[in-house]
Amino acid sequence: MRIAAIAVTIPKLTHYTIPSSTIINPLKLNENSEFSWTPLKHDSVLTHSNSGKLAKHWMEYQGINNWEGLLDPLDDVLRSEILKYGRFVEAAYQSFDFDPSSPTYATSKFHKNSILTRSCIGETGYKPTKHLRATCGIQLPGWVDRGPSWVSTRSSWIGYVAVCQDKEEIARLGRRDVVIAFRGTATCLEWLENLRATLTCLPDDVVNVVGPENGGAMVESGFLSLYTSDSDTCPSLQHMVREEIGTVLQTYGDEPLSFTITGHSLGAALATLAAYDINSTFSDAPMVTVISFGGPRVGNQNFRCQLEKSGTKILRIVNSDDLITKVPGFVIDSDDTEMTSNQALNVVGLPRWVRKRVEDAPLVYADVGQELRLSSKECPYLCKEGVVSCHELSTYLHLVNGFVSSNCPFRATAMRVLYKHHRQKLGSY
Repeated sequence: MRIAAIAVTIPKLTHYTIPSSTIINPLKLNENSEFSWTPLKHDSVLTHSNSGKLAKHWMEYQGINNWEGLLDPLDDVLRSEILKYGRFVEAAYQSFDFDPSSPTYATSKFHKNSILTRSCIGETGYKPTKHLRATCGIQLPGWVDRGPSWVSTRSSWIGYVAVCQDKEEIARLGRRDVVIAFRGTATCLEWLENLRATLTCLPDDVVNVVGPENGGAMVESGFLSLYTSDSDTCPSLQHMVREEIGTVLQTYGDEPLSFTITGHSLGAALATLAAYDINSTFSDAPMVTVISFGGPRVGNQNFRCQLEKSGTKILRIVNSDDLITKVPGFVIDSDDTEMTSNQALNVVGLPRWVRKRVEDAPLVYADVGQELRLSSKECPYLCKEGVVSCHELSTYLHLVNGFVSSNCPFRATAMRVLYKHHRQKLGSY
C-alpha cells in the first residue's frame, strides 16, 4: 500500500506544443547510434498493424482481457493502434485555433469534413461526423464576459467524433470503429476548471441509470463541470456525445462495432467520463475502450469500481516523469477494491487530524484501468527536464513508438543489449 502527497499544482498557462510529424523509424538502426532519424508518413504508422492478426483478435486489442500479455513486452500491433489513436488526438490539437486575437479563437480552424485531411495526419479511413464543444460552468463576475476573448470564452471546441467508413480499414480492424478524440487544456477557463480538484458526486441522471449501487462514486469537480455544463448558445458536451452515439447506434448497431475514446491530459479525463456515460446511458452499447495519454486522476475508488462493473476498458499511458499523471489529490493503493476511502486512510495509519482534513475536503482518488508505464529518462533523444516537455503528446507518442518492455524500456537499449550479446557470443567461439 502507498499514499501519495496532495498535489494540485498546474503548470503555467500555455497550450501544449503540437507534435511533430517526425518520429523514430525503428527499422533504420545501426550499431553505433542505435537510431537514425527519418520522417515517417503518418499513413505508414496508421497501417503498420498486421491486419489479419488485428481483425481476428480485435476485442483483445480493445482490452476485453485488460491487454493481458500485450503490454510487457509491448505487442507491435497494439503499439501501432495506440499511435493511430494518438494521431487522432494530434488532429484535435492541430485543428484548434489557439490565437486569442483571431475571430475564430477557441473554435476549429477546419470544417468538420476536413479535420483529418487538413491536420496532415495521413489517410485514416475515418470520416468526422460531429464537432464537440465543452463549456465552463464556473460562475464568474459579470465583468469577465466583457473582457478579452482569452478570458471570457466559456465554450470551446474540444474535439470530434469520427466513424470508420473505408471498407479496407473496416476489414483490417475486424469491425467498424468509432473514435471520439479530445484535446488537452487550452483556454483560461479550462485551466480554472482543472484547479477545482475536490471530488463531487456524479449527476442524478447518471446515478439513476447506473442504479443505487452507484452511491459514493465521485469525480473531479472541474472535469465533471466541463462535461455537463451548457450555456444559452451551446449544449453540454455530455448532450452532444449522447446525441451522436445514439445516431451511430441507430445507423450501425447491427454491425460489429467499437467505440474508442481517446484524449491527452484534460482530454484523457473527459474521455474517461464520456466512456462511463456511454456505458451507463446505452444498454445496447458495444465495447467501449479508452486510450488515455498523460491523463490526470478522475475519480475515487467507488468510481473506479463502477467503471469496471460497466465494462469500460481503459488503457492509461503514463510517463512516470509527468507530474500531471500524479494529480490531483491523494491516491491509495489497496488489494481490497471494495475498501472505502475512510478505511484505507485508517489502514495507512494517518493521524486523526489528517484523516479528518481529507474527509472534509474529498481528495482521495484512485487510478483507473490498465497502465502502460513509460519514462522520458529512458529515452536518449528526449529532453529530460521540464514539466511541460514530459507532458507533451509528442513525448508520449515518441515513447510508445520506442518502448520495448519493462526490462528493456527503449528500442535503443534493446539494440545495445542485443549487440553486446552478439559480440559476446562471437567471442565465445
